[in-house]
Amino acid sequence: MDSSALNSRNSHHIRSNSLPSKPHPVIEQVGEHLCRLKEASEATSSSSFELCHKLNGLQDLHDCVDRLLLLPLTQHVLADECDKKWFNDLLEGSVRLLDLCDIAKDALLQTKECVHELESVLRRGRGGKMFIESELQKCLSSRKLIKKTIYKALKIVETKSCEKNQSTPATISLLKQVEAISYNIIKSLLSFLAGTKFPSNSSRWSLVTKLVQPRRVACEVEETNRNEVALVDAALHSIASQKTKKSNFLVQDDNLQNSLKIFSSNIQEVEGDLEALHRRIIKSRVSLLNNY
Repeated sequence: MDSSALNSRNSHHIRSNSLPSKPHPVIEQVGEHLCRLKEASEATSSSSFELCHKLNGLQDLHDCVDRLLLLPLTQHVLADECDKKWFNDLLEGSVRLLDLCDIAKDALLQTKECVHELESVLRRGRGGKMFIESELQKCLSSRKLIKKTIYKALKIVETKSCEKNQSTPATISLLKQVEAISYNIIKSLLSFLAGTKFPSNSSRWSLVTKLVQPRRVACEVEETNRNEVALVDAALHSIASQKTKKSNFLVQDDNLQNSLKIFSSNIQEVEGDLEALHRRIIKSRVSLLNNY
């Protein structure tokens, strides 16, 4: 065979597994969303507001990925390489993402049920202090199990390297970056739902005071930086860990009700965004499987 023809064929094969010199607009959009999400992931805020911002951005990214998987160029790359290990890695990665979403959905649902039950008990004020403390213990036990499940899930989350490899097609490298940022954001969601780890019993009341107690001059930025789940955990632990007089109990009861109210008013959006993200990951997985 003519050497020039062979070189031409090899050159064509290499180009088919790479992004074009002038990227398709969808590819550029994926890159832009990745950059924005990487910047957002570096934010120190742990509030539901910031979390929803990340989840919305991740939804937009997966919408772009779905369009990317429909491009003839992408389908050609996947068709050529579907028997390789990294293709199975992509499929397995999507399953792990869905599993983590399911864990987050269950944790959110259980925490919501716990909070709503407590709100009902406190609002009616039935049963007195002893009954309320009993309900608090039930909620604490539920939260303990939720935290245990979340921490177990966080331990098995694998950190995926996004470093470019010369043997990996550029399109696949891009998809792996999407997978990695998805892991990071879902991990931040799980950390949000895990709430707060308390250092000691003696410091819990001071912590809940800092988290919950209203201030005369409230800073809007500070308000949006609060983790609503941590507020609930702090208030629960504060009441449960102290033998208080009735007057102190009423003060802490007010703080707890305030924490529950903040949680209930802000968590609905997180739940909706998580459900929407779950659907988009499923859609992307189906598009990937269609290229198998």
